Amino acid sequence: MTGVTVVVRRLPHGADLPLPEYATADSAGLDLLAAVADTQVLAPGERHLIPTGLSIALPAGHEAQVRPRSGLALKNGVTVLNSPGTIDADYRGEIGVVLINLGSDPFEVSRGMRIAQMIVAPVTRLAWDETDTLPDTARGAGGYGSTGTGGV
Repeated sequence: MTGVTVVVRRLPHGADLPLPEYATADSAGLDLLAAVADTQVLAPGERHLIPTGLSIALPAGHEAQVRPRSGLALKNGVTVLNSPGTIDADYRGEIGVVLINLGSDPFEVSRGMRIAQMIVAPVTRLAWDETDTLPDTARGAGGYGSTGTGGV
């Protein structure tokens, strides 16, 4: 694993919360915490922007991705709506997590709750090479469930 240093600023409403941590030695993502003042309830089908109380300065050439926590998704039907959410290296605002409740019961987001995970990754910049034709492959233009179906 490669390491990268990320400058972080705790905002006043998140100053008492711990910084995101990796849950295990081999975890890919850091757990983001809810920096809500009061418990927020997400009714079924409802979405909220949940603050984390953090802003960061990623090194150039990197991004952060905000992803759902599998436990919240499985147990409660709660996920990150714009998954993965992208934090660009030049963004300096607060990290917010757009949670949606796809479950059938109201879901409470309380202060300090682990609501999402964040992964920092290098960014690859592309250069377009426009053409009128693309090289052939066995798959061709097949998509949307076409692989592994025997052509059906």
